[in-house]
Amino acid sequence: MEKSKRTNKKYSPEFKISVILDMRENGLGYGEVVRKYWGVDTHKESDNHRSQVRLWERIYLTEGAAGLMVERRGRKSKGKPRKEPRSTEIENDLIAENQRLKERNEWLEMENEYLKKLDALIQAEEQKKKR
Repeated sequence: MEKSKRTNKKYSPEFKISVILDMRENGLGYGEVVRKYWGVDTHKESDNHRSQVRLWERIYLTEGAAGLMVERRGRKSKGKPRKEPRSTEIENDLIAENQRLKERNEWLEMENEYLKKLDALIQAEEQKKKR
């Protein structure tokens, strides 16, 4: 028993719309549409086409003909959204702020070192007085 390879067929939006409109105008059922457009009689193949027509009909009823024009195959992108480039004014402000913060950090580090040395000197003086 040989397995048949199922290939994904891409149908044009015009074909999809014509199938749905024909089905709705003539009151055809899913099975009748499948036999008319695909000539399929085997149960397994007709089920695949029926579900496809059912999906097209649902899209047509909810979104209209424009909904059938949209490519829906594949996974949706979940990547990072693209960032818009910053203006030069904002970029310059960020650079200036970064420079200001670096200078402030340097000042606080020097102040911290001074206080450590002062504390060490005070402790040394206290040690001398205790002796």
